[in-house]
Amino acid sequence: MAARILHVSDLHLGRREEPETLVALYELASRVRPDLLVATGDLAHRGRRSQLERAAALLRGLDLPLLAVPGNHDLPYTVPARFTRTYAEWQLVFGSTEPVHESDGLLVVGASSARPWRQQGGALTARQLEDLAAQLSKAPSRVLRVVALHHHLAAPPWRPGRKRPLSSRDEVLRRLAEAGAELVLAGHVHQATVVERREFEALEDGPRPSLVLATAPGFGRPRPRRRGEARGVNVYEASAESITAATHVWDGRAFVEVGRRVFPRG
Repeated sequence: MAARILHVSDLHLGRREEPETLVALYELASRVRPDLLVATGDLAHRGRRSQLERAAALLRGLDLPLLAVPGNHDLPYTVPARFTRTYAEWQLVFGSTEPVHESDGLLVVGASSARPWRQQGGALTARQLEDLAAQLSKAPSRVLRVVALHHHLAAPPWRPGRKRPLSSRDEVLRRLAEAGAELVLAGHVHQATVVERREFEALEDGPRPSLVLATAPGFGRPRPRRRGEARGVNVYEASAESITAATHVWDGRAFVEVGRRVFPRG
């Protein structure tokens, strides 16, 4: 069994767009040949339909199966639309806010963590956690079980402040691990990080199943003054024994691999 995922996040189309990075993304996808493209939100900058349609056209142009979930910037920016048509534009363009992809050896379950009353923070409801657990737990053990959402469960240490992790992340992490999730994909902070659950949770009470938390670097740069933010994507590859996470960043000419970590499964 082998599965390969290309993970993009935070395009922020409608704010700034650099054609050369879009061309490089197509070139990377052609080279990596992923089984699935996962986009974890903030695809638009102000949640306008035209911006979402542009993002959809770009991503679907890669000619790959696509699973996309909304971020806080994909909701309407203005009131009252933010509350009365919270997900309407997204659903018209991308369909479900809770998409599921199933293929041989791969299950990816999407969840919408964006909330209209939260400008930066995100959360999952008890019902969403129940639905995620039900989807994950019914998958055969050989299948790579992945959850995709916008708000991160693990963040790089240099991006605190308003970019808070998912609300109640300890409980969410516990529930997902118990349901059999092996890989959680997120974005939001415009910085990459990859960490394994057992690297930060005590093991004295017994063994814990492997669970990799991966945050993709932002693809767009909506705020030019933050020039220290690398732009890029993550690529994941799973075999029966391991999960490999590789980060590719833009060097001004192409997306180049700058980091690779391998984690045992099980």
